[in-house]
Amino acid sequence: MEFGLFWSAWWPALPVLVVVVTLLWLISLPLKNVSIIDIFWGMGFVIASVAYWATTEEGSPRRFLILCLVAAWGLRLSLYIYWRNAGHGEDFRYAKFREDFGSGYWWYSYFSVFLLQGVLVWIISPPLLGSMLTASNPEAAELNGLDLLGVLVWTIGFVFEAGGDFQMARFKANPKNRGKVCDTGFWRYTRHPNYFGDSAVWVGYTLICFAGGMYWPILSALLMIALIIKVSGVMLLEKTLVETKPQYREYIERTSAFLPWPPKRR
Repeated sequence: MEFGLFWSAWWPALPVLVVVVTLLWLISLPLKNVSIIDIFWGMGFVIASVAYWATTEEGSPRRFLILCLVAAWGLRLSLYIYWRNAGHGEDFRYAKFREDFGSGYWWYSYFSVFLLQGVLVWIISPPLLGSMLTASNPEAAELNGLDLLGVLVWTIGFVFEAGGDFQMARFKANPKNRGKVCDTGFWRYTRHPNYFGDSAVWVGYTLICFAGGMYWPILSALLMIALIIKVSGVMLLEKTLVETKPQYREYIERTSAFLPWPPKRR
């Protein structure tokens, strides 16, 4: 499939995402709360998928399949983050940035937080668009075994991500668990079931993209997984938890960092 066809459907999503993050930035100014951008992350991919739906032609049930999967994943994630953050003020990470940059942070936050996330959503989303474009091979236009495998991997990831979030929320809701480490449920087998689940979801999207005959968008999925593990997810969170929870070091010694695995015996 020619890249020109892909590009003609890909680039229109960028200005849409820029407009959305700009509006969110304007809302964040009177609120003095940059954390609202976290709610956008899941919805950003839903918005991008709707834009791709509008710029691609009908020709495969894969278009509807990927739109439904992205909508379920993105809406759940955004609603969960909204519920988790409601009433808690600005996240400590953004509050630290605000303190470091002083009075100029209102402008800096637009480029370093809001616009950056909008562009990242656009760069990471090619597997979603690739799944919607009609394959150059007519035989690949219909759903096939790779689609089923992709849905299976996506389902496993969704269960781990949503289940991990639910289990952690229930754990934190119990005052007796204050200062303790959650090591039950999915958290018994991986220190980050939500991040593992998120990565598996993107592997699922990529397999569905492969089923449609397009392979290079795997680069975007790999970027997403790298960000989850090395930048904004696992490594950043672990550094904080080791410093704030003494029990976490023991938890590290017996529990897999990412891939689910039976815990080591003490």
